Amino acid sequence: MDPAERAQAARARVPRIDPYGFERPEDFDYAAYEEFFSTYLVILTKRAIKWSKLLKGSGGVRKSLTDLNRTFPDNVRFRKTAEPCLQKTLYNVLLAYGLHNRAVGYCQGMNFIAGYLILITKNEEESFWLLDALVGRILPDYYSPAMLGLKTDQEVLAELVRMKLPAVAALMDGHGVLWTLLVSRWFICLFVDILPVETVLRIWDCLFNEGSKIIFRVALTLIKQHQEFILEASSVPDICDKFKQITKGDFVTECHTFMQKIFSEPGSLSMTTITRLRESRRAALLTQG
Repeated sequence: MDPAERAQAARARVPRIDPYGFERPEDFDYAAYEEFFSTYLVILTKRAIKWSKLLKGSGGVRKSLTDLNRTFPDNVRFRKTAEPCLQKTLYNVLLAYGLHNRAVGYCQGMNFIAGYLILITKNEEESFWLLDALVGRILPDYYSPAMLGLKTDQEVLAELVRMKLPAVAALMDGHGVLWTLLVSRWFICLFVDILPVETVLRIWDCLFNEGSKIIFRVALTLIKQHQEFILEASSVPDICDKFKQITKGDFVTECHTFMQKIFSEPGSLSMTTITRLRESRRAALLTQG
């Protein structure tokens, strides 16, 4: 195969739709884009840190509950035409929690979690207290302005992949891919709108019972089960697309088998190990400012 044919084949393997939904032209330079984006990720990270500091200050952007209309638009119970409309219930729960936990207030992602809790419990007060258990106890600092707990756990996942799936870690490092680009929604939305509903509910059962360790088990299982598929990736966009694809299909739909897998596929995963990694990664993040 000559160079032109190889380039054409490479382009054929890469999705022609960009992350914003726009179709890329036939002559799109994927090599140049990958080189640019690898550098740009560093800029995005710095900007995210600046925004975090701005939002913590008194002159920051005012937090609001403008996400209500974007919460489960495909769920008939959240549509304004529904009777009763769960958007009102969702608003009440999020507003009450913002007043209850002023250090957190409202953070994007909480709307999806609260929405699921409302669908399950059909009760505002129960949803409120379950949300408090998740945000205040099980996942501390995930939803605070600095999101230090969320950033720490993403770094912990990266270390666990490095320990258990070194080939995948090498692929990420080789392309300069930040894990937050791939898995931030897994963590912040607790797999809502990512995995099938029944699978998410089974994961949440374990989350409430066993704590946040279950999130790492799910993430590692998804990656290990599809390791060969992920390793086929040849560019940053290709890696991102494959991480979206591994959350779909029969493997995640068959929730009972999936839940059995998450307790076997990752192997040993002690809370001692996670705590140690959290302490080291948190310290590193704090040092970075």
